[in-house]
Amino acid sequence: MISYDEFAKVEIKVGKILSAEKIPDTDKLLKLSVDFGLKDSLVVETKATAEDVALQPSKQEPDIRQIVSGISAYFPDPEVLVGKKCMFVTNLEPRKIRGYESNGMLFAVSTPEGAFSLLEPADAIPPGAKAK
Repeated sequence: MISYDEFAKVEIKVGKILSAEKIPDTDKLLKLSVDFGLKDSLVVETKATAEDVALQPSKQEPDIRQIVSGISAYFPDPEVLVGKKCMFVTNLEPRKIRGYESNGMLFAVSTPEGAFSLLEPADAIPPGAKAK
């Protein structure tokens, strides 16, 4: 068992799959490009006025990450994943899988009988939204 405090460290966000392709010479692996909205930015206190801030262009960058996932058996045509919003763990350390860096983990559920489902949020929930 893990404690509540340990579980609270896990960051779970909505990601929108931008591309999906089979990793060559593997049975199960897909390489996904996933949009997690805008990167979290640090808040820095300054003496800038509201007018100064309004004149500044937004410096937030899109948070697009590569995720490697072992779900190829369930998606013979990976293109069907493009446009889907799913839940991901986003604060794992990067990991190399068969030479490809993975920057997160896709949430899915399956049964011993072969049933499988991605965890998909409602349409109104945008990429980058955090699970609470």
